[in-house]
Amino acid sequence: MRRIGLLSDTHNWWDEKYEKYFSDCDEIWHAGDIGSLYLASRFEALGKPFRAVYGNIDDAKVRAAYPEFLRFEEEGVDILMTHIGGYPGKYNPRVRPILQVKPPQLFVAGHSHILKVMFDKKNNCLHINPGAAGKYGFHKVRTLVRFTLEAGHIKDLEIIELQD
Repeated sequence: MRRIGLLSDTHNWWDEKYEKYFSDCDEIWHAGDIGSLYLASRFEALGKPFRAVYGNIDDAKVRAAYPEFLRFEEEGVDILMTHIGGYPGKYNPRVRPILQVKPPQLFVAGHSHILKVMFDKKNNCLHINPGAAGKYGFHKVRTLVRFTLEAGHIKDLEIIELQD
């Protein structure tokens, strides 16, 4: 069993609440627009595995450290993460071929600053966009997501609204 803390679009904004809400998590995942290697190092300093992809605002240093796409398996769940991925019915053209050939069980994307958790019936896949955790952008509410992966299942999903 692995407890996952998921966020996106921090845009170089650190909030002490990240540490609070991810304290009981086994891993932290970031779906892009980290903002800087310094911010990534703040997550890594929390002492948990940190998985991330780069986003469209990330510079060459962040892009050298993190991939555009990350595909891995955790607790028997096949996961695909990217920053600009779209969502069921409106997938980004770069994502569509991957989903057609071998859809993951969990597809994670950021970019929109809009929290979405949707099941894609066509691809038999759960889509999660954790919204935006940083302060830059049009969003009015900053959000994080936590969930558990266990024996091939995704469960106990929580949405956290960060209050200022």
